[in-house]
Amino acid sequence: MQNAIPALHAEKVTKTFEVKSSVIPVLKDVSISIYEGEFVVVTGPSGCGKSTLLHVLLGLEPPTSGTVSFFGDRLYDHMSEDERTQLRKKNIGMVYQQPNWIKALSVLENVMFALRINGESREQARKKSQEMLQTVGMLDWQDYAPTELSSGQQQKVALVRAVITNPKLIIADEPTGNLDFKSGEELMQLLKKLNESGKTIIMVTHDLEYLSFASRSLIMFDGKIVEEANSLELSGKLTGFKKLFHEVYKS
Repeated sequence: MQNAIPALHAEKVTKTFEVKSSVIPVLKDVSISIYEGEFVVVTGPSGCGKSTLLHVLLGLEPPTSGTVSFFGDRLYDHMSEDERTQLRKKNIGMVYQQPNWIKALSVLENVMFALRINGESREQARKKSQEMLQTVGMLDWQDYAPTELSSGQQQKVALVRAVITNPKLIIADEPTGNLDFKSGEELMQLLKKLNESGKTIIMVTHDLEYLSFASRSLIMFDGKIVEEANSLELSGKLTGFKKLFHEVYKS
């Protein structure tokens, strides 16, 4: 795997924000490589830089210094904002903590929309969307408004919408943050099945319990990646991670 071109690669990335007269460092010399077929979970306490790192990797937030590449193409050196938008639309499926719905459209139409803007016919988009909704048990709700569904049901539909275009990469930003335990477990099982089918997944979460689903976990504190563990090493390190989290929250 290490001999292949990474799906995403960040090299010595820093990110600072100016607040009034102060410069606040959020990312501090972060370097990571994420390869095809991995399920990488990035975790850490609130404010450690997880979401900022995700935005930089997605091409949404230029780094202050360092480079970011998507399958070898640098996102910020010569690529315009419009080009990065097109790259995301064609190659990346995103699931957020709070799904953004087109409220005038039904569940089915929201899923179809992702295909329609990529040029598929209405008939093709409808068929593919119904098939995908069936796989997550949501076809019976296709004519509902998304906001009529429970939080867990909405996230299942959001996941379908994210993968319907067959993206190279799935990004999940705190996707279980608004879910109860059972709904969170169901969503994680769906993500795991997608990963087992070959999808590359990057997930940001503050919940250490979900590290067990990852093939590799990255632990962030104070803008840095301070620990890394693959699935075989994880069980032995989890107690230490929890202790470290507790100390940080306590402080």
